[in-house]
Amino acid sequence: MGCLQSRTTDVADSKSGAGKNGVALKTGTQPSVRSDDDQKGVPPTRDFTDIKQVNYDEIGLSYKQVFSLKQSWKGIKRKMEETGVEMFVRLFKTNSDLQALFQGFKHIRSDDELRSNEALEYHATLVMTTLDDAITHIDNYEFVRQLLHKTGGSHMKFAGFHPDNFMQIKEPFLEAVRVTLGDRYTENMQTIYTIAITFILSTLVEGIKEAMEAAGINPNTSGIRLS
Repeated sequence: MGCLQSRTTDVADSKSGAGKNGVALKTGTQPSVRSDDDQKGVPPTRDFTDIKQVNYDEIGLSYKQVFSLKQSWKGIKRKMEETGVEMFVRLFKTNSDLQALFQGFKHIRSDDELRSNEALEYHATLVMTTLDDAITHIDNYEFVRQLLHKTGGSHMKFAGFHPDNFMQIKEPFLEAVRVTLGDRYTENMQTIYTIAITFILSTLVEGIKEAMEAAGINPNTSGIRLS
């Protein structure tokens, strides 16, 4: 009985961090205790429960797909102007009526002339900059939505521009990305880029339609006619 009591006491002392003489044992796992004075000015432990989680359902992409998109987009960022020009050249091949909206190059028919046209290069860079902002921040839904709504609404100033014109850029964009990325444009990346550009263009359409309705213009008309 005495031996059992002694062992129990030793175990209890060990668990409490004290030796046989009641002296605290220094162990690597024993945390130091701050006094009230020591804790003054020390910020409280951060609570992460109030951090807003990204709603990827709004975008149509998963976290993994967003990560892959951002990584892939770095290859496009290095050739923004070339990709943008390629996109517009392909757009005008199948939508010559859209080319007629641009005074700076509406009469150019040669692909080579279009590719070297400074006005087209400038406009292509502007468009690609907007796409870059959207894709770079695509997991920040509210920021991207506001950006694209504002950009879409600004197209009201272009006479003859119809909301559906935005969607015409989908296939030319995908083809331009394919040309720029080459072998890196896998079937998986094609799916990701298709979802991303569809989301972006659809949000641009929402933006211009809202602006038109606010201005008392029917968004279903054949085009915007401003005096």
